[in-house]
Amino acid sequence: MSTFVRGNSELLKRIQTSVGRQVYCWYSSDFHPLERSSLTDLKRGTGGRCSFNGMVATVFGASGFLGRHVVNKLGKMGTQIIIAHRGELTEVNRLRVAADLGQVLIQPYNLKDENSIRKCIKYSNVVINLVGRDWQTKNYSFAEVHVIGARRIARLCKEACIPTLVHMSALNATPFPAPYMLRNGSQFLQSKWEGEEAVREEFPDAIIFRPADMVGQEDRFTRYYCSLWRHNMKALPLYKKGTATEKQPVHVSDVAAGILIACQDRCWHGRTIQAVGPRRYLLSELVDWFHRLTRRTWKEWGYFRYNIRYDPIFQLWISILPCLTLGHPLGNLHWEKVEREAHSDVIDNEIETLKDLGVELTLMEDQVPWELKPYRLYSYAEKENLEFDVVEPPPFIECK
Repeated sequence: MSTFVRGNSELLKRIQTSVGRQVYCWYSSDFHPLERSSLTDLKRGTGGRCSFNGMVATVFGASGFLGRHVVNKLGKMGTQIIIAHRGELTEVNRLRVAADLGQVLIQPYNLKDENSIRKCIKYSNVVINLVGRDWQTKNYSFAEVHVIGARRIARLCKEACIPTLVHMSALNATPFPAPYMLRNGSQFLQSKWEGEEAVREEFPDAIIFRPADMVGQEDRFTRYYCSLWRHNMKALPLYKKGTATEKQPVHVSDVAAGILIACQDRCWHGRTIQAVGPRRYLLSELVDWFHRLTRRTWKEWGYFRYNIRYDPIFQLWISILPCLTLGHPLGNLHWEKVEREAHSDVIDNEIETLKDLGVELTLMEDQVPWELKPYRLYSYAEKENLEFDVVEPPPFIECK
């Protein structure tokens, strides 16, 4: 039996064990300094949701399509998460359940206010910047979000000595984008390239991801082409009918998994990663497949494709629609989106991809049929009559 020796002024208690060995212990209220103050020394648990893996991550843009998946995967592995939001609190409240109780902190910020950004990153060792805009608004232009805002976050992370910064760019980002529907080309792609350069100047060790069109729940790719706003009656206008455009979509969960792997391995610091899917398709084949899945073919619904250049009425509709909706385009239909969809995905073989990170990529053929079930016509008849038709997948192009 061990005996406890208590003293009035002694904080350190001595225990004499039965084998004569002396062991020191403390009360929970006593102060005992750590040998090192690194967060990685505070790891607790087996690595699941109820653990702490030593990572405190600030996520900018967590309420977005990709951000929700990144936060969920961070919470699964025992990360303390600081969600920096600049909108309604209801947009990010549902992310509180992504991690264990008390491990998610929601912190408001303004992209133009440096002090508010400092409050979001002051306790973190990982910062993930997913902030982006698909269209310009009266408050934020592409340059203010993708270039000035990205530079500001990178500079403040460098000042705060943050070891890991992840910046989200876009595939096909280039200083001089080729014009297809717009005279000066895509300002979105140009601003994304300038944002990459700005982040590299301020934070050379930043990890930059260039994702292709992402597929998943509530995405802006499959649902965009199935939306009635994108159609002219029952026809779908595309640049050269979509036969001149090649796409290599990626599942959003694969991109989120790649971000987590890059955050945990320091060898990826300072690199650029292309987040693309395992297969490459013609855009015309993809949209035809989407309409086959939703039973909106030529025979059943009257669907067909045509060249958007020969339809001035639909072009006028693209220009007028954002004005009628006070700058918020319904169905994500606006000129920037129409311009970007005409670009074929360009893959640089000298830059790493998600495969190099070790991510097992998801095939579109395995996921998209489930994602498009809400758009399927006559689904009630299918359920009652047990008529489950098999839709032929689209032909794909072999990746080089």
